[in-house]
Amino acid sequence: MTSTANSTEPSLVDGFGRTIRYLRVSVTDRCDLRCRYCMAEHMTFLPRDRIATLDELAIITERFIARGVDKVRLSGGEPLVRRDVIDLVQRLGRHVGAGLNELTMTTNGTRLTQYADLLAGAGMRRINVSMDTRDPDKFRFITRHGDVQQVLDGIDAAKAAGLRVKINTVALKDFNEDEIGDMLAWCIDEGHDLTLIETMPLGEVEEDRTDRFMPLTAVKERIESRFTLERDLRGTGGPARYWRVDGSATRLGLISPLTANFCDGCNRVRLTTEGKLYTCLGHDDQRDLRQALRDGGTAGLDGAIESALATKPRRHDFRIERDRAPAVARHMSVTGG
Repeated sequence: MTSTANSTEPSLVDGFGRTIRYLRVSVTDRCDLRCRYCMAEHMTFLPRDRIATLDELAIITERFIARGVDKVRLSGGEPLVRRDVIDLVQRLGRHVGAGLNELTMTTNGTRLTQYADLLAGAGMRRINVSMDTRDPDKFRFITRHGDVQQVLDGIDAAKAAGLRVKINTVALKDFNEDEIGDMLAWCIDEGHDLTLIETMPLGEVEEDRTDRFMPLTAVKERIESRFTLERDLRGTGGPARYWRVDGSATRLGLISPLTANFCDGCNRVRLTTEGKLYTCLGHDDQRDLRQALRDGGTAGLDGAIESALATKPRRHDFRIERDRAPAVARHMSVTGG
């Protein structure tokens, strides 16, 4: 079963008139790190018989491309821990320039020394690397066991392969707030972009997220005391607002789901590793696209997608309050970053 881009296909529009152009695909809920704000230390992962095959994920993704989605991001968990994931990257990479404008990936960087050349060869031109600190001890603490040098070597490998790198950093109170300026300076020196993210209330973790929550309004004020920021209105299809930094090639992005809601122009949906479609990160409504494909082929898949979009909410309901349950029970690794 195959699917190809076709400009005559009807585009995907939700109930509020927003055209969906961006699909994020979680290829696995597993990860080789255990970041404290993202996962519990002892996670229970999905049984393998509930995981969609890479072929099923490809067919569903290709159907979105045929319906007008022009940006696809692969994520996890850590996408590069999934066996044969490069086969999926190469298959989707064939659509770049033929319906798909961009194929990207969010990774923790631990395996980029092995995969960077393959990603670039498959048609990727840009990747996001999640890294909250360059301090080895802090990195080991926040990830529970990770080696930051492994990630830094991976970033160097990505740069050498010709991939543009954007660093994703979650701003965490009393952890990395004093490092953010130096992280930005390092990104300028290395030619990387930097996006700062407010911690999101997704899934139960051992810590109270209110202890770590830091509003990016305060972070931006501190950055502006050291750097000159000029608003850059060119987006990447995601929820960040961007600034040019000190006239350099580096862009600073801010993703503020709590202090600056980004939902009005939302053009994104998320496909989980089970083949379920979530139209909002902050809500639990979903449609099982894998089952729809198995039961009804392309027509059944289209019907399930359209049914999901009809109920896509106007906005998320994220709030961080002490002793308040997370907005949704699932972890970010299940839905995909």
